[in-house]
Amino acid sequence: MAASPEEFRAGVEVLLDRGASELEKRPFGILANQASVDRNFDHTKDLLFQRHPKTLNCLFSPQHGFRGEKQDNMIVSSSYEDSSTGLPVYSLYGENRAPSPEMLRDLEVLVVDLQDVGTRVYTFIYTLALCMMACRRDGKKIVVLDRPNPIGGRQVQGNILESECVSFVGMYPIPMRHGLTIGELALMMNERFGIGADLELIPMKGWRRDRMFPEIGRPFVPPSPNMPIFETARVYPGQVIWEGTNVSEGRGTTRPFEMFGAPYIRPAELKERFLARGIPGVILREIAFEPTFNKWAGETCHGFHLHIVDAESVDIYYVSLCLLQDVMALYPDRFEWKPPPYEYELRRMPIDLILGSRKLRLHLEEGADLANERSAWEQELSRYREDRKPFLLYD
Repeated sequence: MAASPEEFRAGVEVLLDRGASELEKRPFGILANQASVDRNFDHTKDLLFQRHPKTLNCLFSPQHGFRGEKQDNMIVSSSYEDSSTGLPVYSLYGENRAPSPEMLRDLEVLVVDLQDVGTRVYTFIYTLALCMMACRRDGKKIVVLDRPNPIGGRQVQGNILESECVSFVGMYPIPMRHGLTIGELALMMNERFGIGADLELIPMKGWRRDRMFPEIGRPFVPPSPNMPIFETARVYPGQVIWEGTNVSEGRGTTRPFEMFGAPYIRPAELKERFLARGIPGVILREIAFEPTFNKWAGETCHGFHLHIVDAESVDIYYVSLCLLQDVMALYPDRFEWKPPPYEYELRRMPIDLILGSRKLRLHLEEGADLANERSAWEQELSRYREDRKPFLLYD
């Protein structure tokens, strides 16, 4: 049964429920974006400015901008002045990916309110990590306002990031589907991975690990331009791997990541090959689409809309890896890996950074049995489940 809006309270609402807080006397800044809202869709920036107009000094934005206006990857956001508060907005995606000492100079506290999507390669969690490091460097406190993992907190899936693939889309040894809230991740990064910042977490109320976003009783606010609906978040831990190829991941369409394809794909033969694997939980619906930007812009791509029909049984990362391997096998003369740059990495292959493993990419090229690969991950996933236990706040 879905929770009513009255039962669930995000971290920002819990903070405001407390009444008096240290923010009344300590100058602070906020890292947020367009999804940082309460039950009434009032923005965290406005809520805290109304409460603490004399101590809120500045704002920070992650990838895609404070209002989520930048569509694609590696589109730099500029700093500017917020029209409603007159506060400076400092971009942390571009020339600076962490707050400089000058940005933090007049602050004592940095408040972070961002909506993560439960996937290792989503850059917001690394913007948070870099902010934590900057606050430790400059002796500032950081306060994280927790929000739900929209795809739940029970399932963890995929391989653990390998050290040679550390980048802005993967800084720590976690699996592709990590099963943590952004607040739990902050605790894990701070303690298990040694950031050591002065961190305070404001937890949610009314969230359980088995609850996906629709069950909290609130509409899904897109945390980034190509994460428009909850269904996008459900497929993202797998479908994001197409970013490292010349297959369209559906950017430039109304259903990014749910849709994928390329002009050279013949859907009938790809579907036949995939169905022979006997993987449960998903349906491939044949489609054609023309992206308005990004890969194959203006050209007809043939492929599929991927529908999850059994969220409990499906391993979407494994599904997408199998589809990728099938495309590679069927179209060896047309399929290509995307070359650098990718998320400010100029030399290493984007697919290695996305997969978190150069070895896995080589195994895909060799046609390795992916069922065996998946089984091999279970031992490291078992260790990860143990490692994350001290940081689980809900249930």
